[in-house]
Formats: sequence, structure tokens, C-alpha cells
Amino acid sequence: MRDVEVQGAQDQLDRTIATDVALVRSQECANPGGPACSSLSDPEVFRNRLLEVVVPSLGGDRLLLLKANRRIVFDSAGTETNRFLTIQASRKVAGVQDAQPVFDGQPYIAAAAPIAVVRDPLGAAFVVIARRQAAISAAAASELVPRLLIAGGAALILALVLVFLVSRSITRPLTQLAGAAEDIAAGNYSRRVGIRGPDEVGHLGMAFDRMAEAVERSRRAQREFLANVSHELKTPLTSLIGFSQALTDGSLKTDAERMRAAHIVHEESERVLRMAQELLDLARVEAGTISMHITAVDLAGQINDEVEFVKPRADARHLAVTTDLPPDLPPVAADPERLHQVLDNLFDNAVKYAPSSSEVRVAAARHASQVGIVIQNAIGDVKPDPERMFERFYRADASRSAAEGGVGLGLAISRELIAAMKGRLWADLDGGSTLRVHVLLPARLETA
Repeated sequence: MRDVEVQGAQDQLDRTIATDVALVRSQECANPGGPACSSLSDPEVFRNRLLEVVVPSLGGDRLLLLKANRRIVFDSAGTETNRFLTIQASRKVAGVQDAQPVFDGQPYIAAAAPIAVVRDPLGAAFVVIARRQAAISAAAASELVPRLLIAGGAALILALVLVFLVSRSITRPLTQLAGAAEDIAAGNYSRRVGIRGPDEVGHLGMAFDRMAEAVERSRRAQREFLANVSHELKTPLTSLIGFSQALTDGSLKTDAERMRAAHIVHEESERVLRMAQELLDLARVEAGTISMHITAVDLAGQINDEVEFVKPRADARHLAVTTDLPPDLPPVAADPERLHQVLDNLFDNAVKYAPSSSEVRVAAARHASQVGIVIQNAIGDVKPDPERMFERFYRADASRSAAEGGVGLGLAISRELIAAMKGRLWADLDGGSTLRVHVLLPARLETA
């Protein structure tokens, strides 16, 4: 900014030098309308006239007169006479020359214009107007500082307003998020913040709401799980208590009654044990602590063995069990014991829920690096929901007792076991009358 002000002052001197030359020439004796030559024939009188008339009108600028050889013959400050001054043509104003002299250790800028030598009592050929650069900087500073203070104050106020608005736009949703987190910690799982937007705070609000929904679903599932476990345990425990009490208090008189009571106690005990084992398996597989021994399993042989196991139950319900297994079916990477548990659950459900005198069909095929199994059976009057089949305690027919239809944990455990073996388990309806359960497992490629 200092350089800009100096350049502006130089341009001003270049433009106004003509006026200053006219003031000097008005004091020359040969100038028409000027003082009489008799009064200015003495150079000293001319100098005094310049000091008294011309210099006061320059506003603090310094007046110098140069000979044709650039030697100073007059200096309004009276300190630089007989010194030579280097001047050069101005780049902006024709007929004007510029200089940057140093007088008394102070840098100046100057503008020079020629005059007629014959008219000047001192024989000067150039009029020079010089201005001290320090004065230019001081004037610029005195003019600029108030403006800078005003601009700085306005900028500070604007910045404070913007900081307040930005901080409020950030702190308000963060405060809302903190309050919502406290509510959820206190058990209000339905609390949502509803903060949306393309910025980071909006993304945080959406992520918080998704987390709250997941927590609410988890808590709801936990409550439903505990309620289902309590319900499923209530019936067998009631039977166990009732019949065991009957056995101990002697209310059963005949051997047949005692035998029937003992048989029921045994069955209900096995049922409770089976449920406890299934719950334990489900907890282990969900926690990732269940042990898996992955090896190459002959899937075709495993399926044929499962069909043989399930045939007595299928024959009892007049069901035909057919298989479609290609001869080149590769082995799968699975845990043999856990795969047997999964297939036993799937075959048992197919035989249990297929209508009497219908068919249960099992097919397998290779799909690139995986092997797929499809177990399909016709469905009866109650249509299962493929999306909910693998939920805990789900029963397509709610009227079935646990003794007839199980407690609804087998498919949930099967899905978790297949996922632990890097596979997939899902179901769909074919035409609305056939249930298809799909198992997809990684193939175990044989190495030479």
C-alpha cells in the first residue's frame, strides 16, 4: 500500500507540475504581466519572491530550479544548491521528467518540467517539485488507519455474528443429541432426534436415529425372547411339578397311572433339556464362541444319510422323500456335526409341516465356487412367512403345541450355524403352494 501511495503521489506531481511551472514563470521579469524587470533583475530578489509567493502555495512540497546541466541553482529548503540532480522522462505524462532524489538522508519523489532559460533571472532550465516519501506515507496512514479501524470493527462484528450463528447451529443439535442419548440411557428407546442435513451434524443425527432404532429393536427382541422362553418353559415345568407331586404324594394308585406319570415326567424333562441345549447353542453361535471344525464333507453322502434318518417319520405321514443329486457334486467346506444338525432341522421341518401323502424333494447343484441345496415341500392350510421363518420362537401355526411343533429355535440356530460356516440359508415360496428352503455352502476344492 505504501508503494501504491508513492506511485499515486508521483502521478499527481506529474499532472500538477504544469501549474507549478506557471507560478514560477509568473515571477520572471520577462514574463508578460509579471513583476517589472527592474524589481527582479537581482537574482536574490527573484529568490525571495519565489520563497514568499510560490513556495507557500506548494503545500509543503519542495521547489528546485535546475540549470540545463541539471545543477541545482535554487532550493526552497536552502540545503542542496550546486548539486546535480538526475532526472528521466516520465512514463505517463509527456514533457515531464521524474526523479527520486535523496535530500538530507530522506528519500523524495520529484517531477520536473522545462522552462525558457532566457526568461529566468537564475538561468534555470527546469522547475522541479519534490515531495518527501515519509510525508506521503504519514498522510496515507492518517487517512487509511480510520478506514482500517472501521473496516476491522465491521469485520469483527460480522465475524462474531457468524461465529455465534455457526456455533449455535452446531451446539443446538449436539445438545439435542446429548439429551436424546441420556433418554435412551434412561430406557426411553423410542426417542429420536430427527436431525437431517448434508453436513456432518446431519449425518450424525441420521446415524443416531438408526442406532436408536437398532437398540429399540434389540430391546424388543430381548423382551419377546424372555417372554417366549418363560412361556415355553411354563408348560413342561407345570407338567413336571404336577406329575412329580402326584408320584410323591401317593395320589396315583395303579401301576399304569404311575407308569404314565413317569413317562410324562421323562418326556417333559427331555423337552426342557432340549430347549436349554438349543438356547445354549443359539447364544454360543451368536457370540461367536461355538467351536467349528471345518473340513471337506461329502454332501451327497450326508444328504443320503439324513434321508434315511427321516424316512421312518416320513413313512408315518405317508410322505415320499426324493433326491436329485448329480454324481459330480463336490464336497463342501463345513463342520460335519453342525451340518448334520442343520440338515436334520430342515428335513424334520419339511416332514413335520408337509401335508400328508405329499412329496419332500431334495436337490443339490454346484454354483461356481459354491454348492446349493434346495429342500422343498408342499404347504398346507397355514402358509409360513419366509421372511420370519428363521426368527426365534416363530411358528407358522400358532395353534400347534411345542410338543408337536417344537419351540421355534431350530431354524434360528440353523441360520446362525450356516452363517458361521460362510454360507447362506433362506426360504421362499414357489407359486404360493411350495416352500423352498435354500442352503448355500462354499465348495471344498480338492488339491493334488
